Amino acid sequence: MIDSLIQGTLLGGYYAVLAAGLSLMFGVMRIINLTHGDLAMAGAFGVLWLVGLGWSPWLAVLVTVPAMGAVGMLLQKWVLARTLRSGVLLPLLVTMGLGALIQNGLYGLFGSESRSLADALGELSWASWTLPGDVVVGQLPVLTLVLGVAVLAGLQLLLNKTRLGRSIRAASSDAEAAALCGVDAAGVHRAAAAISVALAALAGAMLATRATIEPYGGPLLLIMAFEAVVIGGIGSLWGTLLGGVLLGLAQSFGALVSPQGFQLGGHLLFLAVLGGRLWSQHRHGLGLSVWPVARRPAAAPTGVAKTLEAQP
Repeated sequence: MIDSLIQGTLLGGYYAVLAAGLSLMFGVMRIINLTHGDLAMAGAFGVLWLVGLGWSPWLAVLVTVPAMGAVGMLLQKWVLARTLRSGVLLPLLVTMGLGALIQNGLYGLFGSESRSLADALGELSWASWTLPGDVVVGQLPVLTLVLGVAVLAGLQLLLNKTRLGRSIRAASSDAEAAALCGVDAAGVHRAAAAISVALAALAGAMLATRATIEPYGGPLLLIMAFEAVVIGGIGSLWGTLLGGVLLGLAQSFGALVSPQGFQLGGHLLFLAVLGGRLWSQHRHGLGLSVWPVARRPAAAPTGVAKTLEAQP
């Protein structure tokens, strides 16, 4: 039980990084980027390609993440910005098509074999600490959690303390009002897309260090990111971290029941939270409390109140 609690929390740090970019893009541009998981895979394969050329894994990550951020800026400028003018459906269709393009492109370049960065990391890929109670904790998952918290904290500081962050928050609240105040909405959207895709690439590289990746694994990553965002709440980075941790815990405890319970536990938690949010919105829309509690009948007036009611 304790081991599942620890492992689920460590896994949640990875899910938080994966989901942060998806949450940011939706919060600023109000679109669901269906290529998010495929962009994470593209970043992971970019790191693997550089490592294959003899680069250090850490240097490969430092180069690939900003490069994918530049890809995000171009994607926003030449594709997403044009689809936003045509409603909600077109961005979904376009990003779905881009996802298929990325998947087949990765398959054509790298083949269908599963790959990993474990060999390049050496001892770090299997090094661990033994905690009291004979609980074994991998050093790499701990490093992933620490990196995830650091990335989210840095992004939170960016949004709260910098001019770009204030512009992003203004554009996410009301793009038209922000434009009237001198905010370059197009530039803000490009910056948000760059950060989102860079975070996706970082999450893909983090996945390649602790598991295997393959060209058609992007949709599963998209599902995990979407579930973490919904569980934690859209628009909050720390809520995304909480959602990632809860998703990781649900999967970890689900694996205790059966091997198939790993994915099923996360899906059930997602459906429960989604159903609760929809029920809450429905009740609030009707002007009712969230929990349907029967109203008590009004008590009969007594004493002074009864005397006042009896007066003409």
